[in-house]
Amino acid sequence: MTSLASFDFVRHLDGLRYHFEYDGERHGRPAYRRTDGDVWCVWSPADGWHCEIADGLVTAHPLTSQGDEPEPPATVWRSFKNERSYLYDLRPFRPQA
Repeated sequence: MTSLASFDFVRHLDGLRYHFEYDGERHGRPAYRRTDGDVWCVWSPADGWHCEIADGLVTAHPLTSQGDEPEPPATVWRSFKNERSYLYDLRPFRPQA
């Protein structure tokens, strides 16, 4: 199986984009690191697909998924940090031809 090379999270509120790129594996599945910081999109047996920051704190989950797909699901994700919460679409990155 070929892993997804990269994707963007696009915020519903204002179109803000965060780009993630493939960066190895965790728990036998692809792991993705945000290109502008230490945020990871990974899979774990306990949490399924999720985003986490450096100390392992989970900061986002897909809304409409069981979280057991071989790659992060291209669906709506909800992030949460402190008192804030945002919705994002996970969009596979498609380079311009």
